[in-house]
Amino acid sequence: MAHPPQTHMVPDSQTQDSYSGVSQPDEIPPVQNPSSPNRMPNSDATEIPTILDLSFNQDSGCFATGTNYGFRIFNCDPFRELFRRDFGPGGGIGLVEMLFRCNILAFVGGGTDPLYPINKVMIWDDHQSRCIGELSFRSEVKGVRLRRDRIVVVLMHKILVYNFDDLKVLHQIETYANPKGLCEVSHVSGTMVLVCPGLQKGQVRIEHYASKRTKFIMAHDSRIACFALTQDGRLLATASSKGTLVRVFNTTDGSLLQEVRRGADRAEIQSLAFSATAQWLAVSSDKGTVHVFNLKVDSGLLGHQRSHSASESSPSSPLPVSSLSFIRGVLPKYFSSEWSVAQFRLNEGSQYVVSFGHQKNTIVILGMDGSFYRCQFDPLVGGEMTQLEYYNFLKPEQTF
Repeated sequence: MAHPPQTHMVPDSQTQDSYSGVSQPDEIPPVQNPSSPNRMPNSDATEIPTILDLSFNQDSGCFATGTNYGFRIFNCDPFRELFRRDFGPGGGIGLVEMLFRCNILAFVGGGTDPLYPINKVMIWDDHQSRCIGELSFRSEVKGVRLRRDRIVVVLMHKILVYNFDDLKVLHQIETYANPKGLCEVSHVSGTMVLVCPGLQKGQVRIEHYASKRTKFIMAHDSRIACFALTQDGRLLATASSKGTLVRVFNTTDGSLLQEVRRGADRAEIQSLAFSATAQWLAVSSDKGTVHVFNLKVDSGLLGHQRSHSASESSPSSPLPVSSLSFIRGVLPKYFSSEWSVAQFRLNEGSQYVVSFGHQKNTIVILGMDGSFYRCQFDPLVGGEMTQLEYYNFLKPEQTF
């Protein structure tokens, strides 16, 4: 595994909404300074691409999409395309990871005709207009997460943590089979919390790097399908392959803080997202409905209080919040579940990623079909959300 040269970061304020032109590096064996190729990106491609990857940046102010032709970067509020790199046939980008709004991005090839090998992570510096390094592995890369000081690479059964300055390996973690590349990291400077699958079905592992502690939580009986972490790493939301319940844990002591119900029938949970204050939790699934739940947890007080309602070995006893809790022992648990405050209906069967908007009580929904929704929910009345905006970001001229 080759270690490329030192990466140079720049403050967000110097790079917001501005990107220089780039040239595309050849696929070459790991070297210290990958050179630029003869083929230049074409930003005027008119054919509608196929989306291979879709993700928000760390503060949900932007999102990136990898396509069979390259990648595109968008601003969320106001919605607009910031830039694109279309390489034409043979330009498939299967994973794109931004680092807030700075000049560094991480790519992994994808699709039927990938631009890069699927077992390499390419680190791109848009100010230098070139690839400044690559990390090669013996198996397919399933996910990449970036912090200002770390790069996290997710493989099927292993996660590797690198120092960003010199790309030296700092930590290797063995995991349960992880085909979705599940892994989340906190983004508060000075401390780092990493969450990944544990070593058995339904288990999550929490790494507290500041205190050098590892915590295991048996979050579900079935396989972990999705999880989300607050920016400060204090709260963790998890969902299993059943997709009926979402559980919120304190990452410090592993206690269950709250349990909410998406629905009664099985579903594939596609994304989970905390609001900035951890007052709300958004959930999207293949059932076509985005739910927003009210969290009864004060993230700022987590260091001073513990929930005694559950333990790692018994994560099925949520805080008593239902009006039916007094007959919990009589009725099935379904009737005492806590349901979502607000909902937004989408096309069933499509794949959506959700996050909270920067405007109060708003969410942003991205679809693998190119759809962009901004919706607003009423925290007091609840019910159906109001659609504020819709765009097809593959056809930016289409606005409804």
